[in-house]
Amino acid sequence: MVCSVRSLGLHGVSGYLVSAECDLSGGLPAFTVVGLPDAAVNEARERVRAAIKNCGFTFPVSRITVNLAPAHLKKVGTLYDLPMLVGILAAGGQLKLREQSCAFLGELSLSGALRPCAGMLPMALAAKREGIEAIYVPEDNAAEATLAEGPTVYPVRDVAQLVRHLSGEEPILPAAPWRPGSDAVQGPDFDQVKGQEQVKRALEIAAAGGHNILMSGPPGSGKSMLARRLPGILPRMSHREALEATEIHSVMGLTTSEHPLIDARPFRSPHHTVSPMGMAGGGSNPRPGEISLAHNGVLFLDELPEFPKEVLEVLRQPLEDGQVQISRASGTVTYPSRFMLVCAMNPCKCGWYGHPSGRCRCTESEVKKYLSRLSGPLLDRIDIFVEVAALEFEELSQQERSEPSAMVRERVNEARDLQRRRQTAPCNARLERDELDRFCALDESCQRLMKGAFERMGLTARSYDRILRVARTIADLEGSGTIQVPHLAEALQYRPPEYLRR
Repeated sequence: MVCSVRSLGLHGVSGYLVSAECDLSGGLPAFTVVGLPDAAVNEARERVRAAIKNCGFTFPVSRITVNLAPAHLKKVGTLYDLPMLVGILAAGGQLKLREQSCAFLGELSLSGALRPCAGMLPMALAAKREGIEAIYVPEDNAAEATLAEGPTVYPVRDVAQLVRHLSGEEPILPAAPWRPGSDAVQGPDFDQVKGQEQVKRALEIAAAGGHNILMSGPPGSGKSMLARRLPGILPRMSHREALEATEIHSVMGLTTSEHPLIDARPFRSPHHTVSPMGMAGGGSNPRPGEISLAHNGVLFLDELPEFPKEVLEVLRQPLEDGQVQISRASGTVTYPSRFMLVCAMNPCKCGWYGHPSGRCRCTESEVKKYLSRLSGPLLDRIDIFVEVAALEFEELSQQERSEPSAMVRERVNEARDLQRRRQTAPCNARLERDELDRFCALDESCQRLMKGAFERMGLTARSYDRILRVARTIADLEGSGTIQVPHLAEALQYRPPEYLRR
């Protein structure tokens, strides 16, 4: 007898429908899984066998074949344990499935208890697209599955509870939709930072327009401290953005049952020993990398020149396209990677190049070698460059606090609201060519200023457009409908310092 049980699978960060077809036939006893399973799926045979016996059922003494369709997509992970068990019991007449369209997924313990599995949200969204009416998931995954706002979610504790529910003996109550609480987690605040008003201004502009930014300065000047306070002034994520970020974190198993939704903008800070695959994603079974985990948030690269050159070069295409494509022999997977790039670096190996104290002992050739790790095309994709000076004693000894992040965030939100009402792009950093021409038009005085800067600073077409986008953001923060000379002049100040243009 053949019994087909619906389940779900993952391809990249997208879910798709899987059919677990279970056949019991005569012949020598065997248990075969087909449909391009990986090692974890093949090991499900032993988990399912033990769970059936330990839950009081009879394991069929026959030839068992389980086909996971569609067979051309590789099946990965332990989430097919439950549909295999249900299919085998139903094919053997030990369990009767309900008529409604439903799907099963979850990892089994040897005792029959269900363990959580990764990637629940994208699979629940796939069930919603396919018209599945109900999904049976491990208890710890139920809250995340309800975020799809689609099929009825039944939290299953163990196989015995599921069987009682399907037989009508003891129905399982559907999981209530998860709602975030009011207790927002407070991060580090700008009012703890002393001095560095110019850098705070640059970070405010970057947050208001979604611009990439690089901070350069000597050790201990506060670059990392300032970068870690950037999420506190970024606008709150929309529900759509939160779901996009949660899907990626869910695939990596980084969500929790207590707080399944990623509603705070991600802040990823990989160490400079990260590999190109760790940054962009990949593997024999491709998984998202750091740039995808930072989607809709911030990717912070501290000590930028210390990163291997091949790691930095993989950022170039995602910074332009907002996505990264991983190609392997088994197929191609595309991950979203729309993030703000925030970088911090020292101007030389010792960190004191150009400081008035003369503490730098690096030769010119050593400085050039250190900075040569940063390619021109990568630097051309950064909108704002700001130098972070070492603080003097008078600034450090001040007791009064500076402006808090909440006040800066209000201005950033006002600028973002203005951009959403004016254009189709969600922020100025993503303005396309036609909108750039419409909303960043320069008058005659601005044209003269830009022409002189273009010739003097050796600007490229890309850096020219980025200056216009930054100037548009500065104008938005000032509430101006057009770009004025002061806005353009400030944007030009955020171009690379001389030692990065050599």
